[in-house]
Amino acid sequence: MARTMVPVGLMFSCQGPYGALGRAMLDGAMLAVEEVNADPDQTVELQPRFVEAAGQNDRYVAAAQDFLGRQGLKHVVGCYTSSSRKEVLPVFEKYDALLWYPSHYEGFETSENVVYTGASPNQHVVPLAHFMLRQGYRRCLLLGSNYIWAWENHRIMRDILARNGGAVLAERYLPVGETRVGEMVELALKMRPDFIYSTFIGDSAYCFLRMLRARCTELGIDQPREMPVTSCSLAESELNQIGPEACGGHLSSSVYFSSIDTQRNRDWVAAWNRRYPGNGPSSADAEASYIAIHILARAVRMAGDLRPDAVLSRLGDVRFDAPQGPVRVDPENRHTWLWPRIGRSRPDGSFDVVQAAARLVRPDPYLVWEPLDMDGAGPVAPYLQLVK
Repeated sequence: MARTMVPVGLMFSCQGPYGALGRAMLDGAMLAVEEVNADPDQTVELQPRFVEAAGQNDRYVAAAQDFLGRQGLKHVVGCYTSSSRKEVLPVFEKYDALLWYPSHYEGFETSENVVYTGASPNQHVVPLAHFMLRQGYRRCLLLGSNYIWAWENHRIMRDILARNGGAVLAERYLPVGETRVGEMVELALKMRPDFIYSTFIGDSAYCFLRMLRARCTELGIDQPREMPVTSCSLAESELNQIGPEACGGHLSSSVYFSSIDTQRNRDWVAAWNRRYPGNGPSSADAEASYIAIHILARAVRMAGDLRPDAVLSRLGDVRFDAPQGPVRVDPENRHTWLWPRIGRSRPDGSFDVVQAAARLVRPDPYLVWEPLDMDGAGPVAPYLQLVK
């Protein structure tokens, strides 16, 4: 049977301030492309076309214009930062194409030209805030990279803390990629919050965690216990960038960790290690791209058509057994039902899962129905269960 050829644009940043994340996302997408094309039951064949954006928004826009305007593509998987997504969105609207956005993000957006396969705020920052409150941590320091991901996540964290007897001691930002983080470290040492919520990305995050750990060690402070750093973006691909002396003991809220103990994940980790033996462990960023490609291929096959409206009409029928667990896209808001988890990083570059969803969680990008107030019943949020 002849297959339908589906050209798919891939635009990621394997270079620049968050290159480790971009590389993981590209690798996850390419692993899925190879699986789809090797499947004898598949009726589509994906033809990937990659452009390196190097963490620069203008290069993302140029790539989108070339993919959609010159090459006539209808489907692109890519972008990591919300700023890059928002910059390219008008291009996708102009050419009526679909951006498959494979990254956790701050929410408060729904576009007919975007399918969101990363976590929504009720699948990362809300469970993290509730987890910290239930552990007795209430005084928070907000530190992050100066763009919309950090601004919106800080706003949500601040709101949840205020509703539940917590407090934000201070809020500070640095430019994306800034590595002069000494002032932020000294601020943390001066204020001694119960916990730090870090929305730094890439090199800024790595430098901050290394310097904070070094200064705390000098002062005899057990940083992971006395002043833990929390994040909704820290992943395995980044722990290796931080190094074993400083990468352990941090808390990350995510939907995927490579240590998930299921046969499906073990199979995927084995496939990942065979395909990328020198790239370190799989991560949430890689898995979100992997999910995007597989759901795209299945939706095109079901629709029998490449046009975005045809693909979107079948999106709600797609089911995919992802490494994190079975997932699906909500046809109403085009965000993905996922499995929230809390992990504690280890010096060996992996995570221990300490809390996990007991059921698939519906995406709530606008936090319309997600309860932000604590119910006071037990040590975990209603849909999460304590693991360790």
